[in-house]
Amino acid sequence: MTEADICVTIAARNAEATIERAVRSALDQPEAAEVFVVDDGSIDRTAEAARAADDGLGRLSVIRLPASAGPAAARNLAIDASRAAWVCPLDADDYLRPGRLAGLKAEAEGCDFVADDLLRIRQGEPEAAARPMIGTRMRLPAMLTFEDFVRANISRPNLPRAELGFLKPIMRRTFLKLHGLAYDERLRLGEDFILYARALALGARFKLAPPYGYVAVERPDSISGRHGAAELRALVAGSEELERLPLTAEQAAAVREHRAHVAAKLALRDFLDAKRASGLIGAAAALARTPASAPYVVGAVAGDVLRRRFARRAEAGSLPTA
Repeated sequence: MTEADICVTIAARNAEATIERAVRSALDQPEAAEVFVVDDGSIDRTAEAARAADDGLGRLSVIRLPASAGPAAARNLAIDASRAAWVCPLDADDYLRPGRLAGLKAEAEGCDFVADDLLRIRQGEPEAAARPMIGTRMRLPAMLTFEDFVRANISRPNLPRAELGFLKPIMRRTFLKLHGLAYDERLRLGEDFILYARALALGARFKLAPPYGYVAVERPDSISGRHGAAELRALVAGSEELERLPLTAEQAAAVREHRAHVAAKLALRDFLDAKRASGLIGAAAALARTPASAPYVVGAVAGDVLRRRFARRAEAGSLPTA
């Protein structure tokens, strides 16, 4: 392995339909000295589909877990098994355009992490419809600070989600090993955010570049799009642990803002779950347990009611649809 070599790690669960495309896109990158697929307890033919994408050059390894350990554990297993100087995550339903890793490596001098703006596309859309996640919101390239990164993971009402925790950087192995950094295996949501935030708190030089070709395919059933209470509760705990790091006052303030935002999302999830189980009385009781989150919950519920009402009126022809 040389300093230029990269290991692409793919955690996959029940990804038979997309894993072959992801693997082929990784193997098409000359800088990918290793591609590790960890089948996280799939009940379909994910592992077989991954092996079918092998180009015969000895770079692909497929590890199959008998039961699901979660994406964080799967990625850690791939990183531990690999030897390349850099590691790079790739989601099993996403793919890389040719030249993506070469573009990141060209930006990597003096850096520990290098990511590019994601190109997002909805499932079933043609690739030509891909659009940048960040776009003109930030001037790129840019070096990320801890507080800017953390605050950029607070989603904003009426704006498309653009949290920087979605980024898929190349990460310098020596930095990860020096600081004992790994994905938090207790998390099934936000594990990327917590890892990147911890690295920045420990002094990582994290560069964000314009798009080089990571195509993120948005699916309606993805875990990032349908947060469950358990996943959100674990992410709140992970954010609380960030505060125990040696942070400046400004960095600690950013973490508190992020934790309050995730706690509000959890309160909304608890409210909706209680309403489904026990009606409005149960929902009101759930909301009373987290009064600080009440404005967020009420605003989110009211906004959803208005959107549904507007959609019904549009379907009925009483509103213009354009």
